[in-house]
Amino acid sequence: MDKNRIIDLLEEGHISIPVVFLDYYDALGIHERDMMLLLHLHREISKGQHFPTPEQLARKMSLTIDSCQDGLKRLMQRGVLSIEQRQDHGIVYESYSLRPFYEKIILYLEAEQKDEQKNDSLGGELYSLFENEFGRPLSPMEIETLGLWIDKDNYSYELIKAALKEAVISGKLNLRYIDRILFEWQKKGITTPEAALQESMNFRKNQRKPELTGAGKQSREPYPNYNWLESD
Repeated sequence: MDKNRIIDLLEEGHISIPVVFLDYYDALGIHERDMMLLLHLHREISKGQHFPTPEQLARKMSLTIDSCQDGLKRLMQRGVLSIEQRQDHGIVYESYSLRPFYEKIILYLEAEQKDEQKNDSLGGELYSLFENEFGRPLSPMEIETLGLWIDKDNYSYELIKAALKEAVISGKLNLRYIDRILFEWQKKGITTPEAALQESMNFRKNQRKPELTGAGKQSREPYPNYNWLESD
């Protein structure tokens, strides 16, 4: 390669891409192809080319001119790209703006922060609820188990509360028993406390059905609680 050409390429410098571009484009529903187009726009704008044509963008990409044009339309329809008028020394010109993209990222980050704060609040409430029912502080291992239910197993707070309630009813207050309840509910596709309550009611209802004895008399033995540790 020609030495002067290499020097020219090096003197073009580099472009800084905000990390949030790569972290949140998928969450905003932007396809990789359109994200690459957005990155090329970012590059051209950073170089002072505020309104590159589809032809100019296509030269830098593997897309056709029509594909670039369609991609620009999609980005504007999705609300992450806009065209605005600028003025420089009395000359009015059009420019692509990535400001809508930045604004959507900010809104997403704010929503994430609110969710984290809500989860922290719910998590503290959940730990307190368990400690109240157990009548003692939770051990570090028990706290870790609750964290795994939420972060790894993706059990909802309400479903965990429902499992705790089931353990209280059964008189077996330990995390192993509660973990088994949650596991059985997961196997059956139960994801809401309402469905969990219905499952428990159905089981107990079946257990309360009277059985006929020798002379046709109904047995009156009290129905047992559901032993989740011994369930199939």
